[in-house]
Amino acid sequence: QVQLVESGGGSVQAGDSLSLSCAASGRTVTTKAMGWFRQTPGKEREFVAAIRWSGGSTTYADSVKGRFTISRDIVRNTVYLQTNSLKPDDTAVYYCAATSAYLVDYRSALLYDSWGQGTQVTVSS
Repeated sequence: QVQLVESGGGSVQAGDSLSLSCAASGRTVTTKAMGWFRQTPGKEREFVAAIRWSGGSTTYADSVKGRFTISRDIVRNTVYLQTNSLKPDDTAVYYCAATSAYLVDYRSALLYDSWGQGTQVTVSS
């Protein structure tokens, strides 16, 4: 089992930036990819970005492409989400997740084994 702890959320104005972090511990040797998802009340958890642990290839939701950047630090077992040009529609609880599955597409929340507790991002206009 992998334990995940997010940090870095907060309240900002539209156009601002935030850097989110997610530190992994436990059986991290099994991790094949990590992702960021977000959720607002009454809606399903939405894919934001994912990164393969080996090689570092990335995938983004169309809604964040060009504004958000996912990266990882293998030594620190940490994944980051740099969010720029934030919009009110980006307001959500952001969750990081890890999976031990080796797949082509990491956009489905069902593929992930471990989840963090979430960090709130609020963007006001």
